[in-house]
Amino acid sequence: MFEELKPHLAELRKRLVICVITVILMFVVCFNYWEIILDFMKAPLVKVLPDDGKVVFTQLGETFFTAMKVSFFTSLLLSMPIIFWQAWLFVAPGLYDNEKKYVIPFVLSASVMFFLGAAFCYYFVIPVAFNFLINFGGEAYSAMLKIGEYVGFFTKLVVAFGISFELPVVTFFLAKLGLITNKSLTSFFRFAIVIIFVFAAIMTPPDVLSQFMLAGPLIVLYALSILIAKMVNPYKTDDDDEDEADEDEESEKSAQGAVKEA
Repeated sequence: MFEELKPHLAELRKRLVICVITVILMFVVCFNYWEIILDFMKAPLVKVLPDDGKVVFTQLGETFFTAMKVSFFTSLLLSMPIIFWQAWLFVAPGLYDNEKKYVIPFVLSASVMFFLGAAFCYYFVIPVAFNFLINFGGEAYSAMLKIGEYVGFFTKLVVAFGISFELPVVTFFLAKLGLITNKSLTSFFRFAIVIIFVFAAIMTPPDVLSQFMLAGPLIVLYALSILIAKMVNPYKTDDDDEDEADEDEESEKSAQGAVKEA
């Protein structure tokens, strides 16, 4: 059994090595511009900070490790198209020839949806969520936020929304492979709601507002995924199967009749 797995493990190692090298190269580039990137990441926070608010660090080396985190996070985002491409190439040998042609649509759509989720988080969710969290106490308190904690929250939220927006893409290709139908997604909907809210609670700051801001779009995306599955791989009843069988028989009879006439 291990001998049978060796080619697959070798292929997996090859794809992982390519992904790791890509991230490392991107990291080296991003580290040279970490201050610019960090300023971009801090922009939504700076806008909602009160006049007496500050972004500080309280531990020795916190700014250095924050620069490392910022550089790694950015390099991971920039490497996403390559990562999606390598993921597809890993599963491609097990696909039919007509399914392998979806490599470019998969890479493009997966990359676009991930960046759309990240952009939605950056321009809408983060300003609203942090404005609520920072100014909740009013003028009774002064905001002094640790840069390391902010970057941690920021990256966690962006990754969560990026992953969430992949749901329609994953649904399309799973339906295309015949693994799911619109009925299976519909019957799983109530369980999906629970999973979505648990995921939102884990990935967002501990406040109800940001949890709903992640769970809401996810529910909409799940509903959209049901429509996508219905278009790509609709559920067929027994009557539909019988109708298709009758149509096949009629087409065969008509073909045989045409042959006899000829």
